[in-house]
Amino acid sequence: MCLAIPMQIDAMDGYLARCSTKGVSRDVSLFLLQDRPVNVGDHVLVHLGYAIQVLDAAEAQRYWETFDEVLAATEERADA
Repeated sequence: MCLAIPMQIDAMDGYLARCSTKGVSRDVSLFLLQDRPVNVGDHVLVHLGYAIQVLDAAEAQRYWETFDEVLAATEERADA
């Protein structure tokens, strides 16, 4: 299964961005979003080190709510 993670852009240098989420920071390539305006503060969906989509803050929050639900269910199942 492949998974993309929503992250927020903290800094940019050309097509390279420093992004963070939940206390973790990563360098992310913005190369695949050349046709879209992307700015510091934007949320992006990151897969394998590449930003593949721009999200609004509400979308990013919905992704994390879903991930948290899956994690909770997985933990409940492991405890059973």
